[in-house]
Amino acid sequence: MFSELVQMVIKRIMVIEGQARIRNPEEQLCFERAVHSMLVDLWQSVACMPGRECVINIQSSYDFENSKYLAPLLSYQQAMAAFNGLLKLGFVEIIEDCYSDHEIHQVQMTRFVAINELLEKLIGLEGHPAISVHSDLELELIIMQNNIGGRRILQDYEVSSASEMYKSNLQKINLCFLKHWCDLEITNREIPMLEARIENDKTKQPIDLSQRTLVRMFANGSFREGGKFYRGWWQNVPSEYRKYITIDGLRTAEFDFSQLDPHLLYFANYKELGSEDAYDRVLEGDHREVVKQAFNAMVYAPSILNDCPVDVDLSEVALNWTELRDRIIAAHKPISDLFFTGAGSHLQFQNSCITERIMMHFAALDAPALPVHDNFILHHSYAQTGEVEEALRRAFFDELYGHITKGDTEILSWSCRKDGEDVSAVKSLAAGITENVDDGLSLWRSRHNIWHERNVSC
Repeated sequence: MFSELVQMVIKRIMVIEGQARIRNPEEQLCFERAVHSMLVDLWQSVACMPGRECVINIQSSYDFENSKYLAPLLSYQQAMAAFNGLLKLGFVEIIEDCYSDHEIHQVQMTRFVAINELLEKLIGLEGHPAISVHSDLELELIIMQNNIGGRRILQDYEVSSASEMYKSNLQKINLCFLKHWCDLEITNREIPMLEARIENDKTKQPIDLSQRTLVRMFANGSFREGGKFYRGWWQNVPSEYRKYITIDGLRTAEFDFSQLDPHLLYFANYKELGSEDAYDRVLEGDHREVVKQAFNAMVYAPSILNDCPVDVDLSEVALNWTELRDRIIAAHKPISDLFFTGAGSHLQFQNSCITERIMMHFAALDAPALPVHDNFILHHSYAQTGEVEEALRRAFFDELYGHITKGDTEILSWSCRKDGEDVSAVKSLAAGITENVDDGLSLWRSRHNIWHERNVSC
């Protein structure tokens, strides 16, 4: 069991420390918490798709001194004692040493992985870290970022009625998520292909099923900017795999709120977007994704962009950046004064508030609504009703005007898997029935059974 592994590691570190390290009760508690925390991270890392490295800042106590965003009972001194103990035991290996430059506020964390005996023990543990280890609900859910010297850093914030409301709402949303088991229904043979897909995409992180809850990140030191929701494992799933996400063993549908940002820009300024697609109207329907990226860059930029943004690829577009920029401005004359003003940060805040309203709506129905960009993943049965569309309309107009109103906001489309309804094996999973079905889904099925057994026993 995992708890037995933790105790074994604590004892072995203390043996190699000998009499050179005597801790008082408070220090001992912090030390044991540090060992537990690192072993949780290491177990989660080997269970990821693909396996990931763990990180720690061994050069500075800064991350621990600013402990608002850390779990209670973690300290720099005891974290270093735990990490150094793991190194001396040959349980972990450093992959890349830490680099720190405080003048430009850049810190690269030390990266490490489990090896040898510890790796074998972690792989051999019963259960799954996403299920067997309880989520730490004491961690800070509301995160304030700021930009200092060109680098984003975390900063403290003053507690207010707004921050407490955001936290309370997110607690309700996360509790709803934790009551359900969300997974990825792909065959064992497909996992290496998914892992290769993620490794070749710089925008993706390994899929860690332990990341079952969200945090909300605000920007520029303000509760009126940013506010997007992050750290849900499903947000790292490549788009072509999202249709395989399941909730409680049942299939899901992805609800696409297309053109949400353009709608927000137009409606908030009492302009008409019209029926023509906001991005298709620029190049007569061609290169829609490039136009969307350029549009967003122009909305978020605080000043005019004379050079093409690095994330906009014009290699297949028969226009240079200046020409594309001017075409977008011409196609969106009613809101042209909003480009290059940094309006995107507040736009992102409005978007996040709509997201919060929708998640709260479905949490009240005990239904997880998993956010991905401007989309949501819900149980597929919601595709057959108007519940999602009505929730979106209400959230959209309540956020903009404070009340529901009539308006043409046809921005909802949805998609789900086309290979039939829930098969009998999936229905059996929902009932917690274990079946020996040779369909290559044994890892997916075993996780669900672990989840079911844990919840039945509780």
